[in-house]
Amino acid sequence: MTADLDRAVRRVVADGLCSGCGACTLLDEGLEMQPSAAGFLRPVRTGPATSTAADVRAFARTCPGRTVRAQRFAGVRRHDVLGPVAGCWEAWATDPELRRQGSSGGVLTALQAWLVETGQVVASTGAAASREPRTTVPVTITTRAQALAAAGSRYAPVAVCSRADALEPGTATVGKPCEVAALRARAGHGDETPLLLSFFCAGTPSSHATDDVLAGLGITADEPLTELWYRGRGWPGRFTARTRAGREVSTSYEESWGSTLGRAVQWRCKICPDGIGESADVTAGDLWHSDDRGYPVFTESDGVSALIARTRRGLDVVQRAIEAGVIGARPVDPDVVAGVQPLQRTRRRTLAGRLAGARLAGARVPRYRGFGLLRLALGDARASVRTARGTFRRVRDGAAHEA
Repeated sequence: MTADLDRAVRRVVADGLCSGCGACTLLDEGLEMQPSAAGFLRPVRTGPATSTAADVRAFARTCPGRTVRAQRFAGVRRHDVLGPVAGCWEAWATDPELRRQGSSGGVLTALQAWLVETGQVVASTGAAASREPRTTVPVTITTRAQALAAAGSRYAPVAVCSRADALEPGTATVGKPCEVAALRARAGHGDETPLLLSFFCAGTPSSHATDDVLAGLGITADEPLTELWYRGRGWPGRFTARTRAGREVSTSYEESWGSTLGRAVQWRCKICPDGIGESADVTAGDLWHSDDRGYPVFTESDGVSALIARTRRGLDVVQRAIEAGVIGARPVDPDVVAGVQPLQRTRRRTLAGRLAGARLAGARVPRYRGFGLLRLALGDARASVRTARGTFRRVRDGAAHEA
């Protein structure tokens, strides 16, 4: 069935719908994620095919470029913007080092360290800087030290799903919402499935955007780095690079993301129905302070996470972590969290318009099931129509997606 799977994979990539999650490589050992000319990770055939007819069907069901389903769990209410909410807190790591290193309170880092060190999971799959820190790679975490080393956001392509242990029973995986959606669709639910953790995500920028930020700070492409972090080491933290020669340069999170990284996000992320990780058991994100208009204020302070348990299993993990003193937490209304996430709120409410504009211009889009996108769009019809028109023009002019 090589040709069938290859044909399906090529179609997703050619249509600009690949998120770079790597889930397809779990279906065929001959597929590998490699950088594209545009600076994203894309599946490439590098070896003999191992896929079957069942794998081809699984691809159609699990690839986020083909299908994403909204999650509904028994006994858990569904929030229009935040998805399933079994519990919602303002939270932070009680370990000062973990809290400082993490991007927003260090909660996911603290949970990973606690889970592996207490033997509740045998390992956790996540993402960290490679030896050449311009590149981000999937890693396996089995100790607190490894969790600490992987702390902080990585605004660059990485394919966490390409690690086979991301599906192993008795493990945990921390991934982007698209990665977690793919793993959930593949593994299903139950205590024998991996514990899935995610975070609020605004999209994956091209690796070229990192080079552009560095160039703006005077770092050339061939200058060796010893460290590069996008956020963390404070909240929100600064984009910072250290060279082998001992030079350190940095810029604010607001400047690095707002002026460069955020503008280089791939097309699939711009039509994502789920930037809030609703397929996870537990999701964390920034609980920003906001100004009078409701927009985030990026003044440096102690990190605080919005922490959402989505399943009963996730709720149990969070409650036990609080009882164990691993994280500090105070209940918070989900509407407060949604209120300081204007990008996620606006994107979900206008997504039906974006999808309509793309389709009218001849582009293919994934199938999104159960998100209530049309109902949300009707709540702000004017914004949805404006979004549809803008998307139509960009797709028509060939500026919407890239491989």
